[in-house]
Amino acid sequence: MKPARSVLIAGLIFLYLPLLVVLIYSFNASRLVTVWTGFSTTWYGELFADRQILAAAGNSLIVAVLSASLATVIGTSAGLAFARFGSFRGRALLTGAMAAPLVLPEVIAGISLLLLFVALEQTFDWMPGRGLTTLVIAHASFTMSYVAVIVQARLSGTDRDLEEAAADLGAKPFTVFRAITLPMLRPALVSGWLLAFILSLDDLVISSFVAGPQSTTLPMVVFSSIRLGVSPKINALATILIVITLAALAAAAWIGLSRQKRRALQP
Repeated sequence: MKPARSVLIAGLIFLYLPLLVVLIYSFNASRLVTVWTGFSTTWYGELFADRQILAAAGNSLIVAVLSASLATVIGTSAGLAFARFGSFRGRALLTGAMAAPLVLPEVIAGISLLLLFVALEQTFDWMPGRGLTTLVIAHASFTMSYVAVIVQARLSGTDRDLEEAAADLGAKPFTVFRAITLPMLRPALVSGWLLAFILSLDDLVISSFVAGPQSTTLPMVVFSSIRLGVSPKINALATILIVITLAALAAAAWIGLSRQKRRALQP
């Protein structure tokens, strides 16, 4: 076997063997996650009966959808400004502000957002105790940077001839954006929204600082539960997330192959 192939196989085993172990032990009948005593689906039943985990999963989905949508709007606006408006006053400051969440440690971002929300609460009595709203704002504040980078990269690689031709023919700026620029941006918008959704769904550090008592997210519940030992319910939860991720990847691959076949059949 060639050395390169051996390294590739070893890397794949290193990455995916732990996931396989989690999947197998989610069907373990024992309460001890490292001792196999037989096949059972008991922990899946207990998982769906756990109101705390279900409530946290619902909070995570709500926050992820809202923050990803908000981040897509703001990030797209910033990406358009960087790619289309050239040099303008304050560009350097805006560039630094958009790039900061990409390089700042999450602990620093979480502390700064916490201090901001506490100051707003004390000054304006805004959002006492914090909750889903503060989580949405906090998640959008760092995920919008990723959307801006993706949109800017997409626009930088596209030609402006169509936009300029439409403008020369009398189309208004909004019409040019809606009919030409937006369709060109669609893949970047979808990719940016999905990336922002995943980052929000997976975030733990920032959420720990800005979440309220009634707005606990799923990563926070999982982290707090494993501090006292891994519960078999966590294995079941991880298995469900793995299956959902694999199904989404398979669906995306199937859609891509279907489009390629349709394009190949077109005259």
